[in-house]
Parts: sequence; structure tokens; C-alpha cells
Amino acid sequence: MKIFLITMITLLLLVGAIALGLHLHATAAHAEALAAGASRPPTPVTVRTIEPRTIRLWSEYSGRLHAVDYAEIRPQVSGTITEVKFADGQMVKQGDLLFVIDPRPYEDAVERDEAAVVSAQSKVTLAKIQADRYAALIKTHSVSQDELDTITDSDRVADANEKNAEAVLKQARLDLEHAYVTAPISGRTSRAELTQGNLIQTLVGAPIVTTIVSQDGIYADFDVDEQTYLQTIRATAHENADEQKVPVQLVVQGDTGHVYNGFIQSFDNRIDPATDTIRARARFANSDGALVPGMFVSVRLSGAAEKSVLLVPQRAVSFDQSKAAVYVVDSDNKVKYRAVDLGKTVDADRVVESGLQPGDRVIVDGTQIVRPDDTVAATEQPSDKAVAGLLPKSN
Repeated sequence: MKIFLITMITLLLLVGAIALGLHLHATAAHAEALAAGASRPPTPVTVRTIEPRTIRLWSEYSGRLHAVDYAEIRPQVSGTITEVKFADGQMVKQGDLLFVIDPRPYEDAVERDEAAVVSAQSKVTLAKIQADRYAALIKTHSVSQDELDTITDSDRVADANEKNAEAVLKQARLDLEHAYVTAPISGRTSRAELTQGNLIQTLVGAPIVTTIVSQDGIYADFDVDEQTYLQTIRATAHENADEQKVPVQLVVQGDTGHVYNGFIQSFDNRIDPATDTIRARARFANSDGALVPGMFVSVRLSGAAEKSVLLVPQRAVSFDQSKAAVYVVDSDNKVKYRAVDLGKTVDADRVVESGLQPGDRVIVDGTQIVRPDDTVAATEQPSDKAVAGLLPKSN
């Protein structure tokens, strides 16, 4: 029994010694960890100091391109096409010959009607001679008044017949002119829808043989919300009519690297009550010819005037559901969480409506490795005074 008690006491002492050793080891490890944490260097981050920028804000809308001038070419006389004088997609000038419709029937008509005019003129001459003769004879009572009236009426009929013959000749010459189909405007042609040898009938309705779109600029039509329209109109109300050119920019989907600058050509005369929008038309130079009617584009309409705003890089913003926030560095180099309300996008930046003040240092690189109250080593990002959203590079 004594041996058993001695054995149990020995075991209890051994277990206690082991537990004490483990506790001392854990305490030492914790102390070492605290010491290591205290000596860890601050996390390096890049910050941007938020400063007011004076810029012009842009609102973006979807639009469709239309030609400034567009013409559907329809022959005005019937006949067989004998010549096609242009190539598909060719640039033509106003008055250039496009098609020739067999002119021989119209040449014959002109010759026939010219002869009819000569005949009518001869009859007019004869009628006038007779009228003058009878007017002289009536004085000597050699002819009766009825005979004079008959001759005078014949003179008037001859004059009318001459005018009618001249009108018929004029129409014949016009038909002959229409046998040579010319370009009514300058621009680029489409393909020839009817080619040499095809018969054209204009009795029911002339077919479209080609189309021409002008290359002197291009229109973009889009819908503007009522509030933006009112701001734009008020901003230009005091200006001269020649100066009311509200700047706009155009970007083709899939080709955001090319920005085209233009101006508002006109607004519609009414606001659509169903959508509270008004139709707008902007004009662009299209100097490189890359813009084609029918394209779907994005149109940026400038704000009424330049304004002072705070901008924060988009990559500095984190989102928690619908809430936006940034990390800022205070005067003690401590990280602070800051909720923000964001406005329009300006290239790689966002307009800050609330949540930040001028002079705040916002972390732009390193947001993934910091937490609130961390100590950081902040490096200032080089300031770019030329805001790209103010005047983007353009064609």
C-alpha cells in the first residue's frame, strides 16, 4: 500500500512538472511574438493627397450616327441602262455622271418637238401678218368686223400653240437630261443596285439604283435627360447665337481609344413626357472617314460649366454591397476607414460627393494588405495636374 501511494504521488508530481513546463514555454513564445510585432516595420503604401480640381464634367448617352446629307438615287425616266459610270463605294462630286439610260428615244423626242416649235412659230408669224392686214383694211371698210375678229382670234390661237409647243420641247429636253443620271450631292456611293442592260420602269415607282452619303461631317442623334438639357440651355442663354456650341465627345463601342470632338447642332422642340428626355443632334468632323452612318456610339455631353471637384482613383475604392469606402492615412500614419459617396466617372477617377476633404491622403496601392489602425509608411503618388477627363486625346 505504501508503495502504491508513493507511486501515485510521484506520477502527480511528474504531470505537474510537465504542465508547468508547457505553460512557461507558451508564455515565452507569446512574449517573443509580442516583441516581434512591436518591432515589425510599417507597411509601405502609396497614397494620393486629395486636392480640388477644376474640370468640366461629362454625361454619357447612347446614340446612333446619321449622315449629314443622304440621297437615294431614283431614275426619273424609263429605259434601258446602257452605262454605269462609277465603282461601288466611290467618292463622287455633285453633278458627276452615275448612270446613262438609253438616250435615243429622248433625243428623237427633242428633235420632233423642236420641229413642232418651228412650225408653231411660222403659224404665229403668218397669223400676225394677217391680223395686221385686216386691221388696216377695217379702216377702209374693206373687211367686216367679224372677219377681223376671226383673224385676231387665229393670231391668239397661234400664240398659244407656240407656247404649248415650247413647253413640250422643254419637257423633252428635261427627259433627255434625266437620261443621264447625275449625283445630286457629293459623297460616297453605295453599290449599283441595277447594272448595265437592266430595264427601268418609272410608271409605278422608280427603283433605287444607288445611294450617296455625304462625307462632310456626320450627325449623332441621342436622347438627353430633362435636367441636363435645362442646365445646358441656361448656360448658353447669355451667349451669342454663333457661340452657342456646347462641346460633345463621341466614342465608338469597342474603339474607346479614339475620341471624336464635336458640338451640339440642335435640340428637338419638345420633351417626350413618357421618358422625360429630349432628342439632341451633335455634329462631328469625321476627318478620318472612320465614322459610318448607322453606327451605335456613346456620346458625352459636357456640363454647363467647369466646376471644382474632388477626385479619387477608382482603384482606391472598395465596395461592400452598395457602399463605397476608401482607406485614408492620418497625421500619425494610421490607417482609417472612410465611407464615401461617389459621383461621375472621369477616366480612371471618380468624383467624390461626400466623405473626403481636401488634404486627405487616400491609399491607392496597398489597400489589400492593410487594416484600420495599422501603421504605414506612405509614399505620395506623383500628382497629375492634367486631368484626362477634361480634354481627352481625340481625332
